[in-house]
Amino acid sequence: MKVIDARGHKCPTPTLKLGRALRDARPGDRLELIADDPMARIDVPHFVTQTGHHLDSIDDEGSAIRFRITRSDAAPTG
Repeated sequence: MKVIDARGHKCPTPTLKLGRALRDARPGDRLELIADDPMARIDVPHFVTQTGHHLDSIDDEGSAIRFRITRSDAAPTG
C-alpha cells in the first residue's frame, strides 16, 4: 500500500498529491493518504467519488485524518 503523507499541507494540496498517486497506480492498488487539514475531510471523499475510485475508510488519528482508497479499474485517473 502506497502512503501519501500530506500533513502540513493545506487543501487542495492533499487532494492533488492523491490525484498524482492515483494516476501512477494500477487498478486495484490501495493507497493511504494522511492529512491534517480539516478541509481534507470534505475535499478528499468528494474527489475520490468524483473520479470513480473507492473510499475504503476514513480514520481520525489525533490531528490527522487517514484515508484509504482503492484505485478503480474503470475510473479516470483524476
